[in-house]
Amino acid sequence: MASLLLSLMSDWKMRFTPFKGWIAELKDPATLKADAMAGLTVALISIPQAMAYAQLGGLPPYIGLYASFLPVIIAALFGSSRQLSTGPVAMASLMSATAIQPYAAQGVDALIAYSAMLALMIGVFRLSLGLLRLGVVVDFLSHPVVLGFTNAGALIIATSQVPKIFGLNVKADQFPHYYQYLLHTLESLPQTHIQTFAMGGFALAALFVLKKYAPKLPGILITVVITTVMSWAMNYTALGGSVVGAIPSGLPTFSFPAVDFSFHNLSSLLVSAVVIGLMGLVEAISIAKAIASQTRQPWSVNQELVGQGLANITSGLFQGYVVSGSFSRSAVNFSSGARTGLASIITGVLVAVTLMFLTDMLFYLPQATLGAVIIMAVINLITIKPIKRAWRVERHDGIAAVVTFLATLLFAPHLEVGILSGILLSLGLFLYRTMRPRFVEVARHEDGTMREACLHGLQTSDSVVVYRFDGDLYFANTGYLEGKMLNNIASKPKLKVLVLDMEGVGRVDATGDAMLEKMVDRLRATGIDFYLARTKLDVYEAFQRSGLAAHIGKEHFFRERKYAMQYAKDKLGDAIDIKPFLIRGSA
Repeated sequence: MASLLLSLMSDWKMRFTPFKGWIAELKDPATLKADAMAGLTVALISIPQAMAYAQLGGLPPYIGLYASFLPVIIAALFGSSRQLSTGPVAMASLMSATAIQPYAAQGVDALIAYSAMLALMIGVFRLSLGLLRLGVVVDFLSHPVVLGFTNAGALIIATSQVPKIFGLNVKADQFPHYYQYLLHTLESLPQTHIQTFAMGGFALAALFVLKKYAPKLPGILITVVITTVMSWAMNYTALGGSVVGAIPSGLPTFSFPAVDFSFHNLSSLLVSAVVIGLMGLVEAISIAKAIASQTRQPWSVNQELVGQGLANITSGLFQGYVVSGSFSRSAVNFSSGARTGLASIITGVLVAVTLMFLTDMLFYLPQATLGAVIIMAVINLITIKPIKRAWRVERHDGIAAVVTFLATLLFAPHLEVGILSGILLSLGLFLYRTMRPRFVEVARHEDGTMREACLHGLQTSDSVVVYRFDGDLYFANTGYLEGKMLNNIASKPKLKVLVLDMEGVGRVDATGDAMLEKMVDRLRATGIDFYLARTKLDVYEAFQRSGLAAHIGKEHFFRERKYAMQYAKDKLGDAIDIKPFLIRGSA
């Protein structure tokens, strides 16, 4: 026990010092220059994005800047990926807004406190998973479910910004259901504020043109600067346009979230923390994997959990909100030449400089521009082709993706219901598939291989049968295998030998073990020999521990099916016909 604790403590110590792996590389001036340029480039994008995402999360814009300062630095120091850029992201912001919506009546201060508390809870959850090496839990979110949720979430995010573009006094959180918000927005379109629509339309057009024709330029920053200058020059606020307004200057201070610690409040936040914590990890981990495959740098899912966990804890304690790995900013960071985590540290420092000295320059930034930034950021998340591909590969995966998409839209703004529905459906469909694994009778094909007899029209024997079972034998499909064997045996009254090919069985549980024991007894009672062929070592050892191997008889286990045939022939002679299993031309 003592050695185990020492090993665990040593492992945890290593998880809190991963940055030692790249600090030595900073002695190279080329690395410093590359990281500095990448950090500056990402900062130019992250500042307007963070403000826009904070508003998407139902918070004042400056909260997004707070979440882009220390959390970014902490994630770079303690995460595994050197190029992953952490900070506010669209999907997590929307889910955070949903989670804190019940507290909207208590005012902005309450929303800020509860969003910080949510970030703190998400951080503890992710950090715990990382320290306990439980990164595997992310695999419960299947790719089709993530696809369905991402498409629905992107659609919800994009449409939630429509009132900002058209200058409508409509907010998504005013309605209990997403479709009610859409209907009310459509009904309000005749009240469009022309000046706001012109500003929003210009921002969208500028972002689109710059992205398509000048992708290397900081399109978001250019659009923000142009529209802010336009807003100031034309006295946009006097025309009824909405701007960001005053942003408090200075850095965020340490502050534990002042929330009501009642069980009711924290339990509702806890569910959201787990869902957001997992969803954000899927994006962050997929990005980190993609980057690591190109850089060939070491990467660890559990270390990334530690970095993301500490980043969210820091955000919660320094007046921020939930953060995660950003696909767009990470791509920019990587393409800009970032080599170490210093690039993200520089990004965080530049955000701090903005908070201290440049907040006055953001006063006239139009809200319509922030809406356009969000729309352009999430529009690429709406992808139908991967869902079609999932449908073609496995129909059940396509169903899971479509149902998750529809459930997310139907239950919005309660997004956690959509993702949980997808997870449960995905697991249910997987269980359904494994309850009916492939079970076929095989015989020798003319090419010498053993193939499914019915499919290929192969000759079979009335006295000897070989069945192949492809799937783990466990409680959910044990009855299926038993029923299939008994029904097939009933159709062969002259049967003397049954061989079960176990090559496709990787694991057998107690229920499967008990069923095989009963099957052996039933077959013996009717004069049928039962053989097992190509049993995996792990499965055979399980049979040894349970006593089933001795009950069946070790001489009835065979490495190859042909050995089982030969054994049966030697034992029963002309009483059985094994010709359908012999290679053509053999005796």
